[in-house]
This record gives sequence, structure tokens and C-alpha cells, in this order.
Amino acid sequence: MTNAVYISSIPVFKQMLGGLKVVLAKAQAHVLDKKLDPNALLQARLYPDMFALLRQVQVASDFAKGVAARLGGVEPPKLEDNELTFDELQARIDTVLAFITGLDAAGFEGAATREIVLQAGTPKEKRMNGQDYLLHYGLPHFFFHTTTVYAILRHNGVEVGKKDYVGSF
Repeated sequence: MTNAVYISSIPVFKQMLGGLKVVLAKAQAHVLDKKLDPNALLQARLYPDMFALLRQVQVASDFAKGVAARLGGVEPPKLEDNELTFDELQARIDTVLAFITGLDAAGFEGAATREIVLQAGTPKEKRMNGQDYLLHYGLPHFFFHTTTVYAILRHNGVEVGKKDYVGSF
């Protein structure tokens, strides 16, 4: 039997990152078609205190690689967060997709009960088991940031739809 944590994470990340690539490609085509400055979209945000689109993509990809790595019992690769263009964001997603695709499902054995320790922006550690980490922390954050990318683009007139966001499965 395939590990439930593996099949609840890796295929989901792959599907949604694929959708993210599609909406970013449509955004880039929109910029070219309308002769816009790409930064009009790359730096767009839904509200002044929220991350811009570029950072939303970085954080979404960080959640995919970080959650997958911790659950798979490996160290996540370091990414520099220095992307400035649509092409660079696409390359970042490709890097994350290659990483998570290369994870061995066997590394996820025991992941549901594996202790995950987070230092998520606060001085206090947060400890939880792998199942709670995936279902109540990792996936919700990942979906928040991918959805926000979609919302920013839609709000700015890029013709993307639900099928683009969801990707293929």
C-alpha cells in the first residue's frame, strides 16, 4: 500500500504547481499582449499589507518543497528568493517540481507520526506530528499562497479560470 501522507501531499503539490505554471504563463502572455510593464503584475498585491505576486509564488513553492522534504525525511533545497521575472518564477517552480518528483515514497514511511518542529517566524518552536503538519499547516498555507496568486492575476484582468488554477489531474 502506498503511504497516505505521500499520496496526500506529493501529487497535490505537483498538480497545483502545474496550475501555478499555467496561470503565470497566461499572465506573461497578458503582459506581452497588452504591452504592459511585467512589474505591474509581478509587484501587484490584493492589499498593501499582503505580499506581492512574485513573493506569493516564492512562498507557495517554499511550502511545497519544505513540507515535502520534512515529511519525506530529507533536507529541503535552498532557493535564493531572487526571482524578478515570469521566466525566473517558472524556473523556480520547475526546480521545486523536480525536487518533489525525485522524492522516494519510502522516505514517507512513518511520516504521519514523525515529529515536525517548526520555527515559523516566532521565537517559540511549534511541534506537531506529520499528519497534523500536512493537513492543518502545510496544505492550508500552500493553498493560501497559490490562491492569492490566482486572485491577484484575476483581479488585474488576466483571463484565468478555475481550470487553470486547479491544473490537470
